[in-house]
Amino acid sequence: MTSKKQSLLREASHQITAGGSAGLVEICLMHPLDVVKTRFQIQRGKADPNNYKGLGDCFRTIFRAEGVYGFYKGILPPILAETPKRAVKFFTFEQYKKLLSFTLLSPGMVSHLIQARYIHTHTVIDIIHTITFTQPSSFAQARTIINTDGFGLRGLNKGLTSTLGRHGVFNMIYFGFYFNVKDAIPASQDPRLEFMRKFAIGLVSGTVSSCVNIPFDVAKSRIQGPQPVPGEIKYRSCFQTMALVYREEGYLALYKGLIPKIMRLGPGGAVMLLVYEYVSDWLQKNW
Repeated sequence: MTSKKQSLLREASHQITAGGSAGLVEICLMHPLDVVKTRFQIQRGKADPNNYKGLGDCFRTIFRAEGVYGFYKGILPPILAETPKRAVKFFTFEQYKKLLSFTLLSPGMVSHLIQARYIHTHTVIDIIHTITFTQPSSFAQARTIINTDGFGLRGLNKGLTSTLGRHGVFNMIYFGFYFNVKDAIPASQDPRLEFMRKFAIGLVSGTVSSCVNIPFDVAKSRIQGPQPVPGEIKYRSCFQTMALVYREEGYLALYKGLIPKIMRLGPGGAVMLLVYEYVSDWLQKNW
C-alpha cells in the first residue's frame, strides 16, 4: 500500500471514529430531552385532558409514571442510528468539503447534499424510535410495523419527506454557521477560553438550526406517531400535515416542543462538534 493510500485510510478512520464518538456521546447525554420534545409534539390541541401543562409538568409526569427509565425509552434506535450516521456524516462532510471547495457551496450546503446517503436508514429508525415511547421493545415494534404496513411510505419509510426536510434544513444552517463563524472569530491560546469559544458557537448553531427546522420535526412526529383515530390516516405527508396542524391548532402548534428541542440540540450540537474536533485531534496525534 502506498504512503498516499495509507494517509487517506488513516484520515478516513479518524473522521469515522471521531464522528461515531460524537453521535454516541451526544445521544447518551441529551436523549431525555428528546423524549420530552416528542411527547409535546404528539399532543393534539388544548382540549386534550392528557396534555402536559408545561416543561416541568412533563418531566414530573414521566418521572412519576415511568421512573428514570422513562427518560431513556427508545434510546436504542437512536444509538444504532446516530453512531454510524454521524460517522458517515462527518466523513462525507469532510471529503465533500475538500472536493467542492472550489465551488460556491458552503459547508452547510455540502452537508445537505449528503443527506440522501443515510436518510432512508434514519427514517426507519425514527419511526421505531417515536413509537417506542409507548412500546417496550424496539425490535418487536419493528416487526409489527413490517408485518402491518410493510416497507413503503406507510411502513418503515413513513415520514421520509419530513425527515429529509428536517435534516436538510438543520444541517445547512448548523454546519454552515459553525464553520463560518468559527473562522471569523479569532482562536484563543488559552485552552479553556478556546473550549468556551467553540462551545458557544456550537450552542448558537444548534439553537438557530432547531428554531428554523422544527415545523418539519413536528410534521415527522405527527406522521410517525399514533394517529388520532385508529385505522384512519390523518397525517399523510409533510406539507399536508403542517397545513393541517396550522388550521386546527394555530401557528404556534408548529413549534411544539421547541424549548426541549433547543435544550437538547443547542448544547447537544455543541457537544457533538466539540467531541468530533477533540477526538479527531487526539487521533491525529496518537494514531
